[in-house]
Order: sequence, then structure tokens, then C-alpha cells
Amino acid sequence: MGIENIFALLGGLALFLYGMHMMSINLEGIAGNKLKSILEKLTANRFLGVFVGAGITALIQSSSATTVMVVSFVNSGLMTLQQTVWIIMGANIGTTITGQLIALDVGLIAPLIAFAGVVMVMFSKSKKLGFIGGIVAGLGILFIGMGIMSDSMLPLRDSQAFINLMTTFKNPFLGIMAGALFTAVIQSSSASVGILQALALSGLIGLDSAVYVLFGQNIGTCITAVLASIGTNRNAKRTTVIHLLFNIIGTIIFMVICMTTPFVSVMQSFTPTNPAAQIANVHTVFNITTTLLLLPFGNYLAKLAILILPDKKKETVEDEDRWLDEIMNSNYVLGTSILAIHYIGQEIAEMYKLVYENIEMSFDLLQNYDEDKFEKVKMNEDRIDQYNYQSAKKISKVLSIEQSYKEVKVLNDFFRTLTNLERIGDHAMNFAEYAQTIDKNEWDVTDAARNELNLMKNDCLNGLDIFRHDLSKEELLVKASSIEQIIDDSTSKYRSNQIQRMNDHVCQIETAILYSELLSDYERIGDHILNLAELHTNLHELQIELSQGD
Repeated sequence: MGIENIFALLGGLALFLYGMHMMSINLEGIAGNKLKSILEKLTANRFLGVFVGAGITALIQSSSATTVMVVSFVNSGLMTLQQTVWIIMGANIGTTITGQLIALDVGLIAPLIAFAGVVMVMFSKSKKLGFIGGIVAGLGILFIGMGIMSDSMLPLRDSQAFINLMTTFKNPFLGIMAGALFTAVIQSSSASVGILQALALSGLIGLDSAVYVLFGQNIGTCITAVLASIGTNRNAKRTTVIHLLFNIIGTIIFMVICMTTPFVSVMQSFTPTNPAAQIANVHTVFNITTTLLLLPFGNYLAKLAILILPDKKKETVEDEDRWLDEIMNSNYVLGTSILAIHYIGQEIAEMYKLVYENIEMSFDLLQNYDEDKFEKVKMNEDRIDQYNYQSAKKISKVLSIEQSYKEVKVLNDFFRTLTNLERIGDHAMNFAEYAQTIDKNEWDVTDAARNELNLMKNDCLNGLDIFRHDLSKEELLVKASSIEQIIDDSTSKYRSNQIQRMNDHVCQIETAILYSELLSDYERIGDHILNLAELHTNLHELQIELSQGD
């Protein structure tokens, strides 16, 4: 095998992997949010779970992507461990579609398929047709890469050393180890099965050896989910254990079948002239049979995973943050937006609690200054700023991945919600600093001003309270508008009162100036509450639509 063959092999592999990647990305794009919402709302029905797992994996051409998404959903609490069993079983069936596509003898028209897809991508103004074109082009490129790989390996038929190596795979354990190791390295069972098919088409490996490599490839594909589960909670790790158990049990069963029955000969007889189809058929039979055998015992697989990985420590917010960062930085984007919306929604809720607490404490400080309480407000303000920064970063990361219009709208509204909450937090911090200044300089605050401060506190808290109730869109907006108007009217009234107190010489000039600044902060809080109400109603409607699919 010369250097030109090696270059051809690498080039063919590159085209094969790129074609698969194109199909996966474009299939996900055309499927939109419906695939994600189906998984998110999945019931405990095992047959539905298998069907959904198989369908989604067949569409996105990657059981690894489906499994990583399932792991992430379990980690975030959007799916139970028991639901994942059926999804994983289905994913293993769905991943066999790539091998069946490769087995199609379309080498001569592969360039035409790729050309047709590229024409659709280049000249179509419709986004949907562009996705379809990407799928067609990816399929054509995949077939071209497959043909190049197969042709480049033809000279190896004359290499005795390579023939001896392929012969060793007749040993079940060596074949399984080789398949598992190779698939773990490239992190794609579809790709490794495709390469195995290329070897078979070149006459370099027979089905009697290929079956054991194939079984190992099913085990090796679990490595992606195992790596993705690093840093996740206990249930998410158990999901990867279920994936491993499924493929290990299936491998043991089929290894015994191959060693004790004429299984290989039977599979060869269906397509005697097409080695690629033989491998694809074995792959399909392996996963369907294993699923049918284990389907009645799915709940026991979940219990076994719990026994293998018992409960340990309580998960922390930092663990979740690290997990979401890892998912967003991975190669798998399916389900990322749901995770982002879930986690960022939680962070907004935490920000809201801190803002509410700071508004309450800061007005208390204006009435009765306490250094410990001031430090508590300051600490809360630091946490509010941290939530704002971290959540904004996550939103930016997710927006860098192509999402549906509704998902982009939700994330943008989340960003504006963060901004409004952070600014209310800033105004609360201003109140606390005004209180510190008054206490430090021993300035007097009149009883009339103290009464007004109590009324301001009630207005601000009443405004924030409306988000704690399950109000209709109209009720929420009416209440927010009413409170914003009350704050505007009160601001005008309190300014007039303060000017009168200055004219009557019943307050210090320094206190009057500071009080004027305080009224400006108070008035802006009303504006932010109205902004939040408008965003809240928009988000509620969008999230309902997203849960129902595009």
C-alpha cells in the first residue's frame, strides 16, 4: 500500500465523516424543536420511548448525539432515569440506518447526488429547502468518501501481514476489543461501521470476523456518553451505565449465537454479493433483537444501574454550571437550547429572589442602618452581578448555535430580563449606600420622609410580588402598569413635598440632595417592573409554543 493509497484513504475518511456531519446538522435543523420537545415531554411508555429514540437517531444519524442529549436531560431533571432506558434502546436501533444507507450500491450516481444537494443549498432561497439540500449533499459526499476508502484499501488484499491481522479478528475477544477501541477513539459507531463496510467491500475482511468487530463497535460507541457524563449528577451517570449494559449484554448474547449456530452463514445468504449489506443487516438484527430481549427488563436495567452507582453526595449549582458549559462546548447541539432555557430560567428565579431581598433590606437600612445588613445587601448584589454575567455568557454560547426563531426570541427575552433585574439590584444597592452615607454623616431624616420611604418600599415590593402569582397576561400587564403609574405619581408628589420641606427649613440640604437621587432610583424601578411584566408575558407564551413544538 503506497503513500498515494494512504492519502486517498485519509481523504475518503474525511469526506465520509464530513458527509455524515452535514446530514446530521441539516436533519436536526429541518426537524426543528419538535424532536427536542418530544423527548422533553416523553411519557413512561416503553414502546413510545423506543420508537422516539429510534426515530430521532435515524434522523440525526448519531446515537452518540441522542445519548448525550438524554444524559443532559436527566442531569437537568427534564427526564427520569427510567425514561432513558427506552430512548437508549431505540437509539441503538436508529443508528443502524447509516449502515443500511452505505450498503446501497449507488457509487456511480454519488457525485450526481452531491451535485444536486449543492445546487439546492446554493440557489434555494427557502431555509427549509436549504436544509434538505444539505442532507442530499451530505449523503452524496458520504457515498463518495466510502468509494474512495474502499478503492484505496484494495492493494491491502495482497499484503499478507494485513490479511493475518484481519484473520486474528476471528477470535471473538480480539475482534470485540479492536472494534470497541477503534470506535472509542473516533467516537462514532456509524463511522466505524462504515469503515468496516469499506474493508468488507475491498475483500479484506469476511463476515465471520467482521461480526465480532461489529459487536465491539456497539460497546465502543458508549465512550462518548461516558465522557459527556463527567461532572454530571448521579442519575446522568447511571444513564451511561444503562447504555453500556445494553450493548455488553447484547454482545454476550450474540457472541454465543455466532459461536454455536450458523448465524453468520444465514446472514450471508440474504445478500451473498454485497458484503456491506451483510454487515449492515447484522448490525440491525443485533440492535433490534437485543432491544426485544431486554424490553421487558428495562426497569431492572435502571435498578441495576442504581446498584452499580448508588447515591453519593448532593449535587451543587456549580456542578450544574460546569455540566451546561461542557454540553455547550461539545460537538452535540441537539437539546442545548432546552437545557439553556431550563438552567437560565432557574438562574433568573434565583436573581429575582436576591433582588426582592435587597429591595426589602435596603429600605430597612434607610430607616435603621445596620452594618451587617449592609454587608448582606452588598454580598447579594455581587451574586446578582455574577448570575447576570454567567447567564449572559450562556445565552451568547447558545445563540452561536443555529436555533429556531422562537428559541432565539426566548433567549433574547431572557437576556433583557436579566438586564432589568440587574438594574433593579443596582438601585437597591444605591439605596443601601444612601443609608450608609446618612449614617456616616449623622444626617437627619424627617418623619415625613420616613413615612414616604415606607410607602416607596411597599410600592416596589408590590410591583415585584406580581410575578409570584399565576396571573393572566392581561392581569399582569394591568397590575404592572398600575404600579408603574403609582410610582410615577408618587415620585412627583414626594419631590414637591421635599421642596416644601426645604423651603420650610425642616431638612438639611445634603439630605434633600440625596433624597432627590433616591427618588430617581425609585422611579426607575417602576419602569423596570413594567418592562419585566411585558417580557414575562412574552416568555410565557413562547415557552408554551416551544413545549408544543414548532
